[in-house]
Amino acid sequence: MTDVQTAETQAAASPSDVLAWLREGNARFASGDGHSRDYLAQAVATASAQHPLAAVLGCIDSRVPVEVVFDAGIGDLFAARTAGNVVDDDVVGSLEFAAELAGVKAIVVLGHSACGAVKGACDGTELGHLTQLLAKIRPAVDSVRQDDSELDSSDDDFVHGVVEANVANSVAALRNRSDVLATRVTAGQLVIVGAVYDLATGRIDWLDTGGSPARVTALARRL
Repeated sequence: MTDVQTAETQAAASPSDVLAWLREGNARFASGDGHSRDYLAQAVATASAQHPLAAVLGCIDSRVPVEVVFDAGIGDLFAARTAGNVVDDDVVGSLEFAAELAGVKAIVVLGHSACGAVKGACDGTELGHLTQLLAKIRPAVDSVRQDDSELDSSDDDFVHGVVEANVANSVAALRNRSDVLATRVTAGQLVIVGAVYDLATGRIDWLDTGGSPARVTALARRL
């Protein structure tokens, strides 16, 4: 693995290579076998240009630091974070920049277990501007709850089901709301996938959200 990503490593990586690289990075993190990095040297090396491989839309939760859980370094990833990893126009625009102008090959929507925003949506929480954010999670709540109106955040299985459904909805929103991203996906230049991070184990479960990582190739050692 190179110390930092370059124009050459970015150009050589396919979307499947990048997904494999992310999976391998999380496996290292979860096993306690992460790479040792000189972050200051990486900061200096990337000061004049960046060539990241992926972008991650994650939750703001303090326990899910994106670069850490993927065992990535400075310049490897774009990280966009909103409570409940919800999608709005600013997030879409940010990820269009990451893909079209900065060249990332993969976008990952990363939810996590026991998500507080999801729990709030499950319970109908209302609080200032948070109310309108949680409304974006309500379709996932309704799709999992269906006719059982008694389900709330006290049911762990229900919450986890909503976490997964919310990730899938955010993946769909990125694909459907952005012609820029959709064009790159169709051309095979980009994949958009969903995943859920487990707070207790550090492991990421990759979801089949229509861009299945099941077809990921072996890790490209050049990355």
